Amino acid sequence: MINKLAKSLFGHCHKQLGFKNPPRLFLKKDQENAGSALGKTAYYNPGESSITVYITGRHIKDVLRSIAHELIHHHQNERGDLTSAMGEAGPGY
Repeated sequence: MINKLAKSLFGHCHKQLGFKNPPRLFLKKDQENAGSALGKTAYYNPGESSITVYITGRHIKDVLRSIAHELIHHHQNERGDLTSAMGEAGPGY
């Protein structure tokens, strides 16, 4: 179910935002991360053009929201917003 919905969301965002190069998407299961109140939810890696979303113990709507959020970062990166406005992302970003 999650794969089907993630693929649909990914396709919709690709169409609406017009990615030049769609990022790779990784759905990661991590029980230790899920057990932490401040565990990771997702992140975008601009150097790899990839999105990693942690799915263990999360509601599917929350996972989809994280995917959409990270896709916006990819879109910003493709437009040059991440480097031109902030310089290179570094410690504390």
